[in-house]
Amino acid sequence: MPGTETRTEAASRRRITFFIALALFAQESTWNFYDNQVPVLLREHLTSAALVGALMGMDNLLGIVIQPWIGNRSDNTRTRWGRRMPYLAVGMPIAALLFVFLPWTTSATTLIAVMFCYALIANTMRPLAESLVPDFIPPERRSRANAVVKIATSLTVIVAALISLLLVDDHPRAAFAVPALILATVTIVLIGTLRDSRSAAYQAALAEDAAAGPDHARVPFHRVVLDLLVDRDRRRLLLLVTVLLFGAAWFASRSLITPYGMEVLGLSRGEAGGLTLPSGVAYLLAAYPAALLAERLGRLRVIGAGMVLFAVALAVGAVVRTPTGTIVAFCVAAAGAAAFSINAAVVLWNLAPSSRVLGAYTGLYAVSWYLGGFLGPALIGAIVDLTGWTGMLLDIAVLATLAVLVLLVLGRLHRRAASPIFVKA
Repeated sequence: MPGTETRTEAASRRRITFFIALALFAQESTWNFYDNQVPVLLREHLTSAALVGALMGMDNLLGIVIQPWIGNRSDNTRTRWGRRMPYLAVGMPIAALLFVFLPWTTSATTLIAVMFCYALIANTMRPLAESLVPDFIPPERRSRANAVVKIATSLTVIVAALISLLLVDDHPRAAFAVPALILATVTIVLIGTLRDSRSAAYQAALAEDAAAGPDHARVPFHRVVLDLLVDRDRRRLLLLVTVLLFGAAWFASRSLITPYGMEVLGLSRGEAGGLTLPSGVAYLLAAYPAALLAERLGRLRVIGAGMVLFAVALAVGAVVRTPTGTIVAFCVAAAGAAAFSINAAVVLWNLAPSSRVLGAYTGLYAVSWYLGGFLGPALIGAIVDLTGWTGMLLDIAVLATLAVLVLLVLGRLHRRAASPIFVKA
């Protein structure tokens, strides 16, 4: 229970949280710089903006396939280093090397090949580092640990922007070495400090292996998915549907805001593109308080309140069609989104039926979130084609409301199950 944590345990938890956040900070630094600068490399070889966009979306498609697979594979790995660290220790340096090589490619073919290899390796690293949170952190403290991780990854947007601002114009190739160096350096730090074989979840998985016997020591991915689909307890499945729907609303609000600002608010392209900048700060400020509120009030309540806040803010923004009103609406919506994103993955981890499937569940969460990211902008874009730009924020609010309705069903099932998982956990 939260009140029984000793000072030594708290210090150890904070130390582990720092290293996990550091790992994801390093990974996301390369991802954000990749998103900023690789399109420019592609434009040196390709004239089609549609083809450039499709190639830049390749990493998301790979993630949908790779992340649950590698999560499950790591779940079934047993070494003296643990089940995540062996992959991270090998994969992160390879990703760094591939990243450095990107600006040195001399043709579209070699550039796309290196992009594919980097996206493939980097997508395997992301869920492994995220899975270290439930591996090491007890259920009642996972929200605040996840908040620290989310804050660290959000800060990489600033890091990537600074590298672009300070280095890219004068040293376009050397600039790629900076995120890669961060990634390689953090790998060395992790190898020297972190062994997930010592984590509570890994030890629990070993105990479950022994109890299951040699014929059932491994949990194949199809069994994880089948269990999710046929289990009479529908909470995990409903949570993933909620993640997909809210992810669709969130990504639609971020992806389409620039044309909305130009079409509805009469802003220039640059001005419209800057509408979401203050909301990024609001997200960071709301992240840790959202974790503390969840531990005090219950995660489902805070998630639900966050989604309602998101929907109401955008609905109000649809009425107050001014730049200032839109910025305020997005800041409030971002605070609500923080309450969701900090806690939703934690709920899924805590609902996992076994310590042996935490990596697979991290991957399933990612699949739901990125599918929402693919479907949401397309769906809202299609509605805009039919009804016009003026109602876009209201359309997104309706999509978020659908996520709230699914969560209400999940909450009713929870009350029926009388599980302690969500009660101040």
